[in-house]
Amino acid sequence: MLNGKHALVTGGGTGIGLAIARALADAGVNVTITGRRAEVLARAVASHDRLHAMVMDVCNEESVLAGVALAVEERGPVDICVANAGVAEGRALHKTDLAFWRHILSTNLDGAFLTIRECMKSMHGRDWGRVIAVSSIAGLRGLKGASAYTASKHGMVGLIRALSEDYIGGPITFNALCPGYVDTPIVEQNVTAIKTRTGMSAQDARAVMVNANRHKRLIAPEEVAAAALWLCDDRSGSVNGQCIEIAGGQM
Repeated sequence: MLNGKHALVTGGGTGIGLAIARALADAGVNVTITGRRAEVLARAVASHDRLHAMVMDVCNEESVLAGVALAVEERGPVDICVANAGVAEGRALHKTDLAFWRHILSTNLDGAFLTIRECMKSMHGRDWGRVIAVSSIAGLRGLKGASAYTASKHGMVGLIRALSEDYIGGPITFNALCPGYVDTPIVEQNVTAIKTRTGMSAQDARAVMVNANRHKRLIAPEEVAAAALWLCDDRSGSVNGQCIEIAGGQM
């Protein structure tokens, strides 16, 4: 039933975004993947003929307006909107200046808002649609040493819950995926950051994230993609306004 539909996935060049984009493409969806780095997107689209690259910066309103409009012009109205683009950086409160706070909130929360708002312009009034925000387990609980990130991910969950109420009873559902630590390049960036901040070895720094997941392993991006694909099934139409934890156990 997904064959021929159009999905837009932000941050689709790597990690969770790319895994979701590939899963949708395998199901017959034409997927516009967006990101800021053209070379990363080019490598991604080379892996599947239903992936299409679009350079877009979710922090820039004009970029989002133009990017989504062009995607709709080229591949038709958006049926599936996946607001995935984000940054994961931690910083102690006393070291969090306003520029850092705004960078995290602008990318994670403002970016999700702009992406969903613009996609909804082509989704509204149609007979089927799915909006999925990739939040985090930090969207449901506090993450030590990452107050800005935690606030941004809580905000994404609040946005999804509010939109699900705004459009309840209609053909479009709104849900959030809340994974724990996923085996993506962000983990390696965090390893470096933890080493720098604490003096830990790379092995011990990686163990911090592994042990934070209840089942004591990193989550594969494909596990998150499988949840996204399930939300796009016709039989998931009664799943709306939910925060689906993918974290290896109860948090």
